[in-house]
Amino acid sequence: MNISLIFKIAAVGILVTILNQVLKYSGREEHAFLISLAGLILVLTWIIPYIYDLFLMVQELFAM
Repeated sequence: MNISLIFKIAAVGILVTILNQVLKYSGREEHAFLISLAGLILVLTWIIPYIYDLFLMVQELFAM
């Protein structure tokens, strides 16, 4: 896992938080929810390959 991935996730989190607060204060809770959902999906698409590799390593470990 690269440190750049952690920085990307942190940047998305900060950006989503700021947009979420701005949209909630302007009365657009639906848009704030969609922004949060989009941020979650984006981060999950980055993390899923690492989770897959982890499951493969665990499977190889217990296959011995």
